[in-house]
Amino acid sequence: MKNILVIKTSLRHNSNSDILADKFVEGASINNNVEVISLKNKKINFCIGCMSCAKNKKCFMNDDANMIADEMAKADVIVWATPIYYYSMSGQMKTMIDRANSLYVRGPKFKEVYLLATAADTEKVTPDGAKKGVQGWVDCFDDVEFKDTLFIGGVNDAKDILNSSELNKAYELGKSIK
Repeated sequence: MKNILVIKTSLRHNSNSDILADKFVEGASINNNVEVISLKNKKINFCIGCMSCAKNKKCFMNDDANMIADEMAKADVIVWATPIYYYSMSGQMKTMIDRANSLYVRGPKFKEVYLLATAADTEKVTPDGAKKGVQGWVDCFDDVEFKDTLFIGGVNDAKDILNSSELNKAYELGKSIK
């Protein structure tokens, strides 16, 4: 049984990426402990690059990013769920990745990372920018693997994904983690 942390990064109410994440959680919860954190209503300041987190193992800024980084450090698996904006991850996801810099010196427990992504565009290359960003983050850790990406395109308006025949793939992906 693994401890999985799913981080929802959309700020939209009833977002497609949140629904995709919920379906993943439904499957993952069968064999694992799953915690979900949404960046909605969280205060997360931009990283200023001071590197104090490398010395203190925690950012000096007193906002929600420290709590989220603490939860990330305890997880066996990290799952990012993001809408794709301009062929990349959401800005709030990138900001959280930057603010989790203290994980490098803390030695996080996680060894697996997954990406769940949605977009209005349907091209196969649509999530490539987000995948590259996540891979760059993963590459900074020893013994951490970017395991898989699930992308569902053609979903623009809130809840559009409920009409997608692809949605059950998230359930199966979550269920496959053991």
